[in-house]
Amino acid sequence: MGRHTQTATTRTKGRGRRTLVAAALTAAVVAGSAGWAVGSEQTAVNSPVPGVSSWRADRDLGRPLPDPATASPARVAGFFAGLSPAQREALAARHPLVVGNLDGAPVGLRYEANSRALRGERDKQLVRAGDRSLPSQDRTAARARAGRYGQLLGHGRQILAFDPRGRGQVAEVYGDLAGAGHVSVIVPGSDIDLDTFDRTTDRYGTPAGMGRSLYAATGQRSAVIAWAGYTTPVGLGPDAATGRLAAAGAPRLARFAQGLVASGAPRPALFCHSYGSVVCGLAAADTPAADLVVAGSPGMRADRAADLGSTARVWAAKDPGDWIDNVPHVELLGLGHGTDPADPAFGARRVPSADADGHTGYFAPGTDSLRTFARIALGTAR
Repeated sequence: MGRHTQTATTRTKGRGRRTLVAAALTAAVVAGSAGWAVGSEQTAVNSPVPGVSSWRADRDLGRPLPDPATASPARVAGFFAGLSPAQREALAARHPLVVGNLDGAPVGLRYEANSRALRGERDKQLVRAGDRSLPSQDRTAARARAGRYGQLLGHGRQILAFDPRGRGQVAEVYGDLAGAGHVSVIVPGSDIDLDTFDRTTDRYGTPAGMGRSLYAATGQRSAVIAWAGYTTPVGLGPDAATGRLAAAGAPRLARFAQGLVASGAPRPALFCHSYGSVVCGLAAADTPAADLVVAGSPGMRADRAADLGSTARVWAAKDPGDWIDNVPHVELLGLGHGTDPADPAFGARRVPSADADGHTGYFAPGTDSLRTFARIALGTAR
């Protein structure tokens, strides 16, 4: 009995020590935020977009439409390839949110569908903004959201994905995606959503700012997609310290990339910033990427690049002044994200980044990191 009691006591102490270490890790992650606010827990938006029930019930073509929840992007691409232009247009008109977010659907049709969806959502918000039965703060929020949708409808913008639910998700294309010989996808980290996607403050910490900068750095000889297609952490609290939101976002990223290839695009290069690199690490095995590039990464939930399960070349950039170095590069009891990809032991190719100026300077014009990113994007980096 005494021996069993001692074993139980030892196990209890072991669990206690692990709990203390995990708590210390969480505190270190939050402390490493260099003054950022502790984030609130977010609910991942993962189900198909509104309107999918009507899509599933649609029999105008005399047969079921591919289910957005189960049909592969290759199956979706094959389905649209068998339709006439008029049939495609009719589907986009009847189901704009579904078609606009349907990975594998033709690129131009998705642009058109998302434009319809944005106009429809803008009009709904304008109605709410004028509804005097609603509280004034709700009317103000509706007016602001309508204005945001209007900005995304600006001339020349190419919106490849749009989901108004929750904090909102969006993907925008710079360049000619349908005819591009090289394609890159920007995967952002914390605090990115529909409202902050292209904010003017901290420009190179936003997916739009990073995407436009990379597109310019390639001499506009590629297509670049700024993808804010998953629910990101807010601040650097528990959500940022765990892989929960990354695990929810990884299948979305993998499917998005699969849809690009199914639509005729080349295998993309993924540029994954901060928490976005956790998403990329978890998605790597299922993503048809040519390159995986991480910048300011807290870890990819892998001990080595070879453990990612991807044939892509893996690159890592970290500025010496990046506060991410204050975050422990460990993974324990679900907290932390593992080995630093910039550590030579991880096995990633090095991206020079000494002049990147902190956590959000990697895509700033004139930096060594951006010049290297451009070569990776164009397939000329070795």
